[in-house]
Amino acid sequence: MMNMPSHSPTAGIHVDYGATFPAKIMATFWVLWAAFWLLMISVSIENELHSPLVRWWEPILWEGSSALVSTGWMALAVRVRGRHALYLDRPLIWFGSYLRWLPLVFVTWITLVYAIRHGVYAVVDRTYEHPGWGFVFVYESIKLTIYAGLWLGILFGIDSYGQWQRQRHRLLQTQKALAEAQLAQLQGQLRPHFLFNALNTVSALMQTDVAGADRLVATLGDLLRISLRSIDNEMTPLAEELRTLKLYADIMRERFRDRVTLSWQADQALLDTPVPVLMLQPLLENAFKHGVELAATPVHIHIRARREGGWLEIIVSNSGSRLAPEHRDGVGLRNCRERLGILYGDAASLSVRNEGDGVAACVSIPLTDAAR
Repeated sequence: MMNMPSHSPTAGIHVDYGATFPAKIMATFWVLWAAFWLLMISVSIENELHSPLVRWWEPILWEGSSALVSTGWMALAVRVRGRHALYLDRPLIWFGSYLRWLPLVFVTWITLVYAIRHGVYAVVDRTYEHPGWGFVFVYESIKLTIYAGLWLGILFGIDSYGQWQRQRHRLLQTQKALAEAQLAQLQGQLRPHFLFNALNTVSALMQTDVAGADRLVATLGDLLRISLRSIDNEMTPLAEELRTLKLYADIMRERFRDRVTLSWQADQALLDTPVPVLMLQPLLENAFKHGVELAATPVHIHIRARREGGWLEIIVSNSGSRLAPEHRDGVGLRNCRERLGILYGDAASLSVRNEGDGVAACVSIPLTDAAR
């Protein structure tokens, strides 16, 4: 009997991402590997099914021995492939580092596969017949080279994808760290600014109303506590942000007394919505600075929070002033825009416009699915 079986993919040797590579991807790889060998065994059985000289178990032995030894090489390749990861961006070097091991693969694979076959045939008192060893070595080496290229290509694709995922993860982590550092810097700029204004108000009031100044000191203490708590939190519920804003408004209202009135309007269903901490204070500060301070008549400031489609809109408006044609954002508004950009990208916005007999600043923040 003459037989030329052995369809034997071999794998490159030396790659190792092991535990760091997604288990689902590697499971898929091994399922593909098993399916390939089941297909090879099925084809071999089909080809020999009607031959009177071949028993049913022989095709299984031929392809099964090839699968067994090839799986050993592939398992080794998967286990140690990390040492060539540095060459994934240079495919020729990556493939070359594996293909140099092919002579060793040829010798060991042919030796083991044919030893298994001869051993099994001897056990059943038969002789495994095949062409001369020179022909066998050339024939099997050519097929091993073809299959090695195929499976090395698959392995290269898997490792390249894994490396891309890891690099993407590191990039996202770096971007997150940079964004957090920038947010911390912006918050650091904001706290001294509004505390300085509040202290100026207290200082001015000390000369005329000691009792009022004492009340403001207590209010300022509450603001300081909130400011310190916000160091570790970039977001806060809308209800807490409005509470902070009211404390600041109480301080500023003491300073301007009969020159300003305030009204508040908030959708109760939105009070738990997270918003950037201390985001609204610069908007209210601008209303006092550009509206109340410069107005000759009493000014009304209106703060409202409402749902507008899939967005939360928070509007701080004041009467008695208009935007100049050459208006430019100050530090507070630039700070707000930068923080919104870092946290929401293009999904959030801040606009300042003339509205009615005054100016309105509107922050628009996308609502989460839970808030909707």
